[in-house]
Amino acid sequence: MFKEFKAFAMRGNVIDLAVGVIIGAAFGKIVTSFVNDILMPPIGLILGKVDFKQLYYALDGKVYETMEAAEKVKAPLLKYGMFIQTVIDFVIVAFVIFFMIRQINRLSRPQGAPATPVTKECPQCLSVIPLKAVRCAHCTTQLG
Repeated sequence: MFKEFKAFAMRGNVIDLAVGVIIGAAFGKIVTSFVNDILMPPIGLILGKVDFKQLYYALDGKVYETMEAAEKVKAPLLKYGMFIQTVIDFVIVAFVIFFMIRQINRLSRPQGAPATPVTKECPQCLSVIPLKAVRCAHCTTQLG
């Protein structure tokens, strides 16, 4: 059983996945910092000096001076400002991943002359047949 696990763990796909998860976690931290520290402060300033981290609703109906004061008394809070920031994080990560995959796909396409065809159309029945065929397999027309 140990040999099977070792063979599984050492396959290229598992190692690639592990590297991807580690890089993804680091990339997520970068995006979170970008959103929290660079993107949201100007947006909050434009919207009237709003700090999105401080947007909440106390579910017990009481009014608290700050979110920290509400947390200190263990009031149940609906932290919708944090949710807004998390949604913005997700949108940015999704856009960057889309852009990166789009570029990778563009670079991985074969460049240069188009591939030589391997099939042709029968002039009689318009079936697709191999390029080297001398007789159509569908209508038996002799091909020149």
